[in-house]
Amino acid sequence: MNEVQLFSTCLAEEFFPEVERASATILQRLGLKVRLLKSAFCCGQVAFNEGFRSEALDLARRFMAACDPAMPIIVPSGSCTSMIRIFYADLPFEDAELTAKAAAIRPQVYELSQFLVRVMKVKRLGARFEGAVAYHPSCHLMRELNAREEPMALLSGVEGIRLVEVRDREECCGFGGLFSVKFPHISGAMLSDKIDRIRQSGAQVVVSNDCGCLMQIGGGLSRAGADIKVRHLAEILAAR
Repeated sequence: MNEVQLFSTCLAEEFFPEVERASATILQRLGLKVRLLKSAFCCGQVAFNEGFRSEALDLARRFMAACDPAMPIIVPSGSCTSMIRIFYADLPFEDAELTAKAAAIRPQVYELSQFLVRVMKVKRLGARFEGAVAYHPSCHLMRELNAREEPMALLSGVEGIRLVEVRDREECCGFGGLFSVKFPHISGAMLSDKIDRIRQSGAQVVVSNDCGCLMQIGGGLSRAGADIKVRHLAEILAAR
């Protein structure tokens, strides 16, 4: 393997462009040529979750048109990876060619930390990051992809880092895509609990694999006046 495709996701492209840069840097340091899937933009997850199957299909078609099914597709997001790898199978593609391409693409899709640990067999990337870091595991990453050990293994290989534990860290931050818009009071209460526990941990930085969680937690920390930053896992692994 000498070339991979990188799908940075719509949230990263719009709000966290540094995630794409960091992910590409990591992969290039491993000797891989990186092809950016700029025209893909969105996997269709939000539309799919809200029952807008026609819109989800349009976005899935656009994504697949941008991809080469013979080449690994790396995604720095647990939720988008699970949409493509798992839930594309539930989309009613009415074209046999599209159905076949979706089936061919699914096993080629990897969340970034899983690709690094399971495929490239690396846990130390020469990264260095000074500070107290708390890890927030996103729901799709854990529950759909069962990626529980890979992010922590990679963080443990970062020089200078001090990992701190957040109580009940596997509890949701309350984002959940449109859940936070449709049920703001529930979402806000979940976020408040998460922020309290992060502050109690002594963390200077909160790391996650999903930009949605970073938006939710970062916003909550800012409104609470906490001097705690949020960073994507890729940013920490690319740091020198």
